[in-house]
Amino acid sequence: MDEQRKPPSVMDALDGAMARAKRILFSPFDAGKWFALGFCAFLAQLGQGGGYTGGNPFGGGARNGDVVDKIEPWVMAHLALVLSVGAAVLLFALALGILLTWLSSRGEFMFLDGVVRDRGAVSEPWHRFRRLGNSLFVFRVVLGLAGFALVMLIIGLGLLLAWPAVRERHFDVRSIAVMVGGGCLLLLAALALILVKVLFRDFVVPIMYRRDIPALEAFQVFRLEVLPGRVPNFILFYLMMFVVGLAAAVLIVVGTCITCCIAALPYISSVVFLPILVFFRAYSLSFLEQCGDEWRLMASSQQPPPPPALPPEPATSPSPKESGPDGVPLEPEGGAELVPLSPSGAPDQPSPSGSPGAGPESEERGPIVPMP
Repeated sequence: MDEQRKPPSVMDALDGAMARAKRILFSPFDAGKWFALGFCAFLAQLGQGGGYTGGNPFGGGARNGDVVDKIEPWVMAHLALVLSVGAAVLLFALALGILLTWLSSRGEFMFLDGVVRDRGAVSEPWHRFRRLGNSLFVFRVVLGLAGFALVMLIIGLGLLLAWPAVRERHFDVRSIAVMVGGGCLLLLAALALILVKVLFRDFVVPIMYRRDIPALEAFQVFRLEVLPGRVPNFILFYLMMFVVGLAAAVLIVVGTCITCCIAALPYISSVVFLPILVFFRAYSLSFLEQCGDEWRLMASSQQPPPPPALPPEPATSPSPKESGPDGVPLEPEGGAELVPLSPSGAPDQPSPSGSPGAGPESEERGPIVPMP
């Protein structure tokens, strides 16, 4: 079977994620890396909690009805004030949500880069991933507005159809069917939005990182190149993530209780529970790596750097060795210079041609002794 078409294994992804988290955080332990990588994880999680929930949006019972009866006259008497305060709160929440989404979009790439490259950096990846972060931010804002509009449309239609029964506090089969249908539609819309959100976080963002392409183009790459033929494997991936997520939630609750809720503080929680965050980030990367050699982001970062090139040694010409009377080469002792002696015991004088011993007496040479 072709390696690029081989089904990815969930268990192999779990093993790879645990090994990667151990290597990043404990081999060796570096407090500076923990705090820097924890800050990137903190940015990546901003505004990402919660989600749309279904359920029955219509309350019943005499007690709730009494509250409505008491509040309704005051609301109608101060309708302009209520609308103004509601609009101000809505605008503030919208602006805060957009700001957190922008920070989170940039933080996704910063945290991903830290896990891939086994480092804790903030400033350099913050500037380097500006274009990709802005592309992800625009997509998230459009998706969020579309989801909000869809949810409001479902709730509005449900209220419009069920309002007579709600007002009279008499629920017949029609009103109950409307409420149940509205709750199911809300649940389906929430599941669809959450699915797109987690697919982008787990796989589309790494594709953007790998190919340096915008969000929609990366989503097309995921849909056309990564997903075909592997849908059951991705379902198993998210089922396993759900199971492991429950275990991680238990660990987080226990850690929060042990630290007297200090570990639940913003940013502190990202540092304390950084092993869990790194594991889940590496889990999707390890699974994606099995979809083809192109997606081996962490494997390529683990290759050891090539050894540094040694400087070339200077070329030296070998010096001729002097020979004794019997033709045996003589080695200098203690770095002393060898000077041939004439038969009279005095050193030979250089000839006009520049070579020693080239004069008339060079025919007969005495023994060569070292000069101090």
